[in-house]
Amino acid sequence: MTKLSVNLNAVAQLRNRRNLPWPSVTGIARIVLDAGASGITVHPRPDERHIRRTDVFELKELLVSEYPQAEFNIEGYPSEEFLALVETADPEQVTLVPDDPQQATSDHGWDFTGKGNFLASVVGRIRTPTRRISLFCDPDAGEAGIAAARATGADRIELYTGPYGGCFDDPTRAEAELAKLADTARAAIAAGMGINAGHDLTLENLPKFQAEVPGVLEASIGHGITADALILGFAEAVRRYREVLGDL
Repeated sequence: MTKLSVNLNAVAQLRNRRNLPWPSVTGIARIVLDAGASGITVHPRPDERHIRRTDVFELKELLVSEYPQAEFNIEGYPSEEFLALVETADPEQVTLVPDDPQQATSDHGWDFTGKGNFLASVVGRIRTPTRRISLFCDPDAGEAGIAAARATGADRIELYTGPYGGCFDDPTRAEAELAKLADTARAAIAAGMGINAGHDLTLENLPKFQAEVPGVLEASIGHGITADALILGFAEAVRRYREVLGDL
């Protein structure tokens, strides 16, 4: 079984097209949690082009008051501003990504060897007994990369599945990308690290991913589930993703 965490960045980005309060980020969070999602993911960026700082605290209040069983996952580059936000908002999970703040979206994992000391200092600062730390991980990190990730003190990796998601029209390349992901997942399991996954996962490509990549505990899905929700509605989209993930 793989738990579903719904990334609400796309909802926030749609809202931000107008100076209006809809679609409501907290309102959609309530819908997906009522439909059985295990958690909410946000990636606040310094320019607030989608999730705003105020959204982070409104979501935290919602989860504490109405959904205490749900997990709050905050993603971001570990700038001082981001770390201070994490320390104040107190999420159950923090996913550290190596993005430049101006990137449109995450598109690569950490250099665990080159950035190991930096990551270890960040993990040591924000990891608590009630908060796990996940590190964004390239599909081909392999045993050496996983060993360096483990040395930082992080609890999990999040497999960057964007290259696999980009193979929607190329089955041969998709198989090659899946093989990389599966090898890295097995290395993480052997090292005692938990595994998350995210980026461009859809109802179409998830079944094969689930069949071939072992040990994935949580999938963070935003763009795909939001696109499907335009047709299905969020509650039904969540139901279908949970079905594919084996979480029904």
